Amino acid sequence: MNEDGRAVTSRSSGVPWALLFARLVLGLIFFMAGVFKVFQLGPLEHARRFFVEPYAESFLPVWSLWATGVTVPIVELVAGGLVLIGWRTRAALLALGAVLVLVTFGHLLAEPLYPFHEHVIPRLALVLFLLVLPSQDDRWSADGWWARRSAGR
Repeated sequence: MNEDGRAVTSRSSGVPWALLFARLVLGLIFFMAGVFKVFQLGPLEHARRFFVEPYAESFLPVWSLWATGVTVPIVELVAGGLVLIGWRTRAALLALGAVLVLVTFGHLLAEPLYPFHEHVIPRLALVLFLLVLPSQDDRWSADGWWARRSAGR
């Protein structure tokens, strides 16, 4: 422990590598989904196909289905890219966690016994893993580089 009471990670620890691999995999999953949904499918088509049509008969207002369906691909693209490079990682992870909560709600609304182990749980595990490990140990991130640069001044 250091003087702040935080755990000190040895340079030979696997924590920096674990953070790097988890961040890269999670970032790629969301970034590539965002690329597809924004640039190939299109946010409006994504909203129509995956939000408006399946949930039009639910209690959810149609305007909220359009708004959410258009927003999710952009959040996945931007937040996934930020996690990938490790910049503003915590905010990006919180945004992706919110997307996972939203996806969970939607799937449960449509199918109460949805198999979450195939889609949601692996992504959620990576989000939680990255949120609980000390971000200052992520040596190969833009956030880490910026913190080291600022500390050197």
